[in-house]
Amino acid sequence: DYPPFPSDVPTHPLLVVDYELIKRGDEAEKARLWEAATKLGFWYLKNHGADEEVEQMFQMGAETMALPLEEKMKYEQGDDGVSFGYKAAGANAVDESGLKDTVEFINVSKDDALAYPTAVHRTYPSTVNARMAGTIEPFVSKSLAVNNTILEVFNEKLGLPAGELSRRHTLEDASCSEARCIKNPPAQEMSPERAALGAHTDFGSLSFLHNKLGGLQVYPPGADGWYYIRPIPGHAICNVGDALALFSGGILRSNLHRVVTPPKAQAAYTRWSLVFFTRPGNDVPL
Repeated sequence: DYPPFPSDVPTHPLLVVDYELIKRGDEAEKARLWEAATKLGFWYLKNHGADEEVEQMFQMGAETMALPLEEKMKYEQGDDGVSFGYKAAGANAVDESGLKDTVEFINVSKDDALAYPTAVHRTYPSTVNARMAGTIEPFVSKSLAVNNTILEVFNEKLGLPAGELSRRHTLEDASCSEARCIKNPPAQEMSPERAALGAHTDFGSLSFLHNKLGGLQVYPPGADGWYYIRPIPGHAICNVGDALALFSGGILRSNLHRVVTPPKAQAAYTRWSLVFFTRPGNDVPL
């Protein structure tokens, strides 16, 4: 159990969207989702139905990060622009000064998870393979269903021909869509000015994030600084990426965000997070 998120740090409120209502076609809920996606590009999603898979994915992440570094590095993501595989802490810079990041993570390709035991893009550590069928594929499938349902709402609100966004994100097309489980060490192991993950926008279409500790911050449009997003149990945090901003002509907002040390008492704990990134098919022009 973690200490609660402190009540006296600046947070930015997010609209709460009920996925069950979205699935039922509730017009008020679709309007709420649209408002969130066009104004800030971030929202909470409740009743998404993936809590059990999320917990199992965190277990997979813990099992994988516990492997010896030498073993994990056999599955390193490499420098050729393909992100599937393992990333060690300190592999990326977080700012112009060259400060190194503190996060390590494992990325599992959507295509590899759905085709297992066939390796479409690459192979993975034994801890990943052991959970591919029972944990990773179910999480990937639920995440895809959630994000595809959201894409359909955006398609309608943008007035695009039916299926226009969906056909840019089909199950069959090879893509960079992936599940990522991230471990960030407690703050005493990192200097306070070190961002775990520097300021960025997501390059894909939609992100479906699960975390228990604070650390995620957004820079809202017109704001004068960074604000924490408070984690709420059972609520995913969703956001729009650059590809969807492009497809929508800038109507959907891909907003700047970063990951820093969790606030106050939470800083003493290892921060685990889990994301599914929906990205367009590799042959889809941006």
